[in-house]
Amino acid sequence: MGAVIEVKYFNTFLLRKTNAVIEEPDQAPAWNGSTGVPASIGGYPQIQNVAPNSKNWAIEESRIRGGFNNTNVDYGVRAYLVEEEANGSIRGNSLIYSGIFNSRTGINQTNVFSVAEEITKSADPANGTIQKLYAEDTNLIVFQEAKVSRALIDKDAIYTAEGGGTITNVNTTIGTMQPYAGNFGISRDPGSFAVYGYRKYFTDKDRNAVLRLSMDGLTEISNYGMSDYFRDEFARIDILSVPGNIVGGWDVYNKQYVLSTQANIVYTNNEYNTLSFDESVLGFTSFFTYKPDQVFSLKNGFYSLKNGTLWKHYQSSVIRGSFYGDSDYNTTKTSISFVFNPEVSLSKVFKTINYEGSNGWKVESFQSDPTGKTLLNGSYITTSDEAKPIYSYAEGAYTEGGIKYRAGFDRKENKYQANIVNNSGAAEGEVLWGNSMSGIKGYFATVTLSTDETTDRGGLKELFAVSSNYTESSY
Repeated sequence: MGAVIEVKYFNTFLLRKTNAVIEEPDQAPAWNGSTGVPASIGGYPQIQNVAPNSKNWAIEESRIRGGFNNTNVDYGVRAYLVEEEANGSIRGNSLIYSGIFNSRTGINQTNVFSVAEEITKSADPANGTIQKLYAEDTNLIVFQEAKVSRALIDKDAIYTAEGGGTITNVNTTIGTMQPYAGNFGISRDPGSFAVYGYRKYFTDKDRNAVLRLSMDGLTEISNYGMSDYFRDEFARIDILSVPGNIVGGWDVYNKQYVLSTQANIVYTNNEYNTLSFDESVLGFTSFFTYKPDQVFSLKNGFYSLKNGTLWKHYQSSVIRGSFYGDSDYNTTKTSISFVFNPEVSLSKVFKTINYEGSNGWKVESFQSDPTGKTLLNGSYITTSDEAKPIYSYAEGAYTEGGIKYRAGFDRKENKYQANIVNNSGAAEGEVLWGNSMSGIKGYFATVTLSTDETTDRGGLKELFAVSSNYTESSY
């Protein structure tokens, strides 16, 4: 018995170039009434005063019974298309994943997105867009603008009616998203993210917070004595609603989180602050004079990128405090500021300053706390005592009558001591002031020490302890 076999024919179109020499335009090959390819793209030059004898292009159809006004050629098979008029959409709070990739077996389905499968996972849109993803073991940490969540990988959470939950292995790529406690996210600054071990560091500029995510959840590390600073700093770098830039990274050499807050240079004078957080003291310990484009660690080295150039930090071959080839003293000197505040409720006279460490330190400023406001010439002002700068051991040396003296620090067995000379004007009610008295008066004093300009410039200088001799004020 005979059988009917349906045979489907598909159109094939060939673009061919003729070899024949064409003497007249009407001799050009034609397809369904067409005169061929236009002369502008290589066809027969049917332009007046153009020489003949030119070759031509022609289109040939291999479809059976192809001819004028026959059935139009359609688009053919389209894979995984559901909507005839699909409209693009931006879902900033959703994740989508493709098929698997296995280099060992040659499977590569990274371009396969089957709508027949559940390949999307959405976070709460109220928490903003997803800014950062970080894979940790078998979990995926999702950083939204206002929330941090953990998405389970290759497993899911099953909850009971009482609210309890257990983790079970199921056939799913991204399981339930479990938010971390705390209304914090990463704002729009994924560049602030850094990781070391199980600790993740980042900033939430919208909520004036610097955060650490570890095994015990989210911790607001900016509360370690720096909440006011970061409140003002994050507001400062977004001037006129133009967002600034926040760069973060882990310094594996010193085991510190490095953070650089950079204001938009269009509206500011290239303002920035770069500082570090130290877990051993739970505080922000240092400010730096470099402005990186990016910071990161590789093995036991700490690197930064600046204007497309890679720099390695902590190198003994360069001047200490010098970054990106800068050798100007005003930008390479190192300084430290601290507060003297012994016996908090006692009004004191600070007479000396003493330190243990290397040669080459000088006192740039020594100033007492400001007093209450006083009306002077129609304006309210505050006053405070201020000392004269104190030279380093080397820069304060001078010779008189063949004897060497020290106008600044003097040394005995690597312990340095200097007298404090008052350099203040008279305040209301003061009996003694200026160089008529020894030391400066106040409840506390703010002091800044810096490296000098001459003593082993760029070399190692250490500072172990600083103290002051004081007495109760009787002035």
